[in-house]
Amino acid sequence: MNHHPHAPHGSTANHPAEPALAALHARLNTSLAPPARAWLDQALDEAADHPGTHGPISVWELRIAEAGRRCGPEHADAARVLLLHAAHADPDALARVYRQGTAAERRAVLHALPHLVPGPDALPLVEDALRTNDTRLVAAALGPYAARHLDAHTWRHAVLKCLFTGVPVDVVADLEPRAHADAELARMLGDYARERTAADRPVPEDLHRVLALTEPTAAPAGPCGTSRTSGKES
Repeated sequence: MNHHPHAPHGSTANHPAEPALAALHARLNTSLAPPARAWLDQALDEAADHPGTHGPISVWELRIAEAGRRCGPEHADAARVLLLHAAHADPDALARVYRQGTAAERRAVLHALPHLVPGPDALPLVEDALRTNDTRLVAAALGPYAARHLDAHTWRHAVLKCLFTGVPVDVVADLEPRAHADAELARMLGDYARERTAADRPVPEDLHRVLALTEPTAAPAGPCGTSRTSGKES
């Protein structure tokens, strides 16, 4: 097994140091058939040994394109995320794979962002995915990376897009803390609900769920049953 020279101490391509990725790899190891598992281990070692860009296209980028055929569509996203991590893909490399890739490869890039990009450098990829009508891309875009870095305006419109397109709001990472006491999101949801009702169309159940999350938390009661913030006693 080959060690990547820039990997954190104790990590290897086949055993990512990050717990979430280690768990992902462990699940793949139990799910893949032996030939697919052997292919993935070799591909991860190649990616770790030859990260970055080498010529018009890197070996690890070719392996990302092969992952669907080698690992099967149901495991390809996970395999591609591990390959991107093993290759230490930076924002430029991620943007290249995203631009040149299939919808499935773009999804994998979006899933990999929280593991590879600490700052907001990859936000253009998230914003691009949110502009598409591909519901699987929209869902992938709204993971932990978007929760950390999307500004409030864009994030609110992304939540509305889920309601427009039927993407379950369960995919929106950190939905509850970000929606909490968000009066502007509540206004947007109310407007959308009224538009649907006026058009005699059903209001999505998820809208009511998100609207409930926008409610501010009631101030805790004081010793006499009054709000501590009211400054008054009953």
